[in-house]
Amino acid sequence: MTEFLWYVGGILFILIGIGFSIGWHELGHLIPAKLFGIKVPKYMIGFGPTLFSRTRGETEYGIKAIPLGGYITMIGMYLPKGKREVSQGYFADSVKAAREAHSEFVTADDKNRMFYQLPVYKRIIIMFGGPFMNLFLGVVLILGTLMGIGTYVRSAEIQEVSQCVPSVFTEAVDCTANDQVAPAKAAGLLAGDLVTAVDGRKISNWDEITRYTETHAATLKFLIDRDGQSLEIPVTPVIVSRPVSQADGSVVTKQVAYFGVVLKPTRQAQSFGTAIQYSANAIGSTFSMIATLPVQIYNMVSNTISGGERDLNGPISLLGIGQVAGEMAANQEATLLDKLSSGLMMLASLNIALFAFNMLPLLPLDGGHIAGGIYEAIKRGLWRLFRKGDPGPADTALLMPLTYFVTVLLIALSLVLIVVDLVNPVALG
Repeated sequence: MTEFLWYVGGILFILIGIGFSIGWHELGHLIPAKLFGIKVPKYMIGFGPTLFSRTRGETEYGIKAIPLGGYITMIGMYLPKGKREVSQGYFADSVKAAREAHSEFVTADDKNRMFYQLPVYKRIIIMFGGPFMNLFLGVVLILGTLMGIGTYVRSAEIQEVSQCVPSVFTEAVDCTANDQVAPAKAAGLLAGDLVTAVDGRKISNWDEITRYTETHAATLKFLIDRDGQSLEIPVTPVIVSRPVSQADGSVVTKQVAYFGVVLKPTRQAQSFGTAIQYSANAIGSTFSMIATLPVQIYNMVSNTISGGERDLNGPISLLGIGQVAGEMAANQEATLLDKLSSGLMMLASLNIALFAFNMLPLLPLDGGHIAGGIYEAIKRGLWRLFRKGDPGPADTALLMPLTYFVTVLLIALSLVLIVVDLVNPVALG
């Protein structure tokens, strides 16, 4: 029963976090829009039927039933009439519908409060505000988690001493009579020993020892705390070739110093620089994932059909995110700090993904509107250069057929991810 409650709690935690992230995103559009004098009739979290709403001033704030996004309504998102208007057909109807979508909120006093009337840079600020808020929140969550709660590192306390230098590095090591005795064993180190300094340099975790041995691979003087007694023990590491995991998930073989110890894990707060570097890597990895999204979707579907395992770093639906959050929260071996850290880092990753995805230069995404503004700025600059006058605002309403196509594509992608998450969920263990 307790495990089930933790599972439900994990799902609720991530759902509340997603709702907040959506509202935070839309706030990034709302604030600059109001500062620039644009009328904003609606601010909504979710889609579909309205569950709750309250009107403050000229804006209705509300929550809708389907938590798959959010939106604000700004009058004048599209030009009221284009120079190249299509007169008939489905395309004409979709363009006309886009132009008239927000006309019901326009009054006689609003003629100078249209979005398209703003200078290009203000429109870009409004549209970039939403993704920026997600980027800001994601980085803040990473910094807060890594610097406040910390992450597990290899401590300087020895949990177990290996008996030999293995010829092959696998999870289970079977020593033979021909194997060299492990350096720690040969030096007399014991389980429970705490290394406090190396060659007179104080250390707080084993990673500091690893970095030190990259330039000092000879015999090292370990200062050991053994049951309250300080001992100085010389240890000579052995240089071996072993697989090392990289930040991007790849594994390469490197020449490293081997001591022959299993270390007790400990949670340790990370520095500001380390947290910033982690954030930068997370942003880069997210953009790389989106750039290869079609290939990843294909591989994910293929693995599901063939019964293969999911890629832990691959795309996932909101349903899958809820499943993973529930499983992490229900893990009986994890501490409360472990669960909180995992949940916060998941929300950080989600916000960075929202930032990166919304920056794609496709309508109806924010990046599409930003791209439209950049196109307009370039066009106006060229027309001024060649003394052709002012071409006016870019008529992005003409792209509504493409917008509908992208919307249908995104819905189809969401459905595929949901089906895969139900049939072949991400396995944590």
